[in-house]
Amino acid sequence: MTKPLILGVTGASGLIYAVRALKFLLDADYAIELVASKSTYMVWQAEQNIRMPANPEEQEEFWRQQAGVEKNGKLRCHPWGDVGANIASGSFRTLGMLIMPCSMSTVAKLAGGLSSDLLERAADVCLKEGRKLIIVPRETPLSLIHLRNLTSLAEAGAKIVPAIPAWYHNPQTIEDLVDFVVARALDQLDIECIPMNRWKQD
Repeated sequence: MTKPLILGVTGASGLIYAVRALKFLLDADYAIELVASKSTYMVWQAEQNIRMPANPEEQEEFWRQQAGVEKNGKLRCHPWGDVGANIASGSFRTLGMLIMPCSMSTVAKLAGGLSSDLLERAADVCLKEGRKLIIVPRETPLSLIHLRNLTSLAEAGAKIVPAIPAWYHNPQTIEDLVDFVVARALDQLDIECIPMNRWKQD
């Protein structure tokens, strides 16, 4: 059985990245352990005027509804404060972790080795266990502090995939632009489940 993948969602703008990633991963029958930070609740309210439930079972239904995937795959949602959850332990085997979108606050805490909630602890576990950690920062412009923190994470083994789309695949919709970023992030995990036009040399 394939090991699960951790999907972390922070309070950065751009929740559509997490929604689209979840859609493709569940459609491809991956098992997802999802943890959203405390700030994510506020961002859902601010960006979509939607209340994200706190109860794990209700949150699973919420994320499936947003992703438009009713049954495929396996999804388990964790409360942000549950630092005793399975993903907080290095003995729980996973494919790694994707944090999408990732706020600069979360980047700073991870770069400093801080684990004040489950999302940060799960990411810290990936680093200490040598598992794949993919960071998709969503901020612009980047200050020198941001750049230094991202450099620290890259030096510790994380892969940094900024939310910067390309145009060579001839995007027609916002989803096309978003899906390009999601696909490139999943490439770092050797997961290919998104149909896309990749670069081809004539």
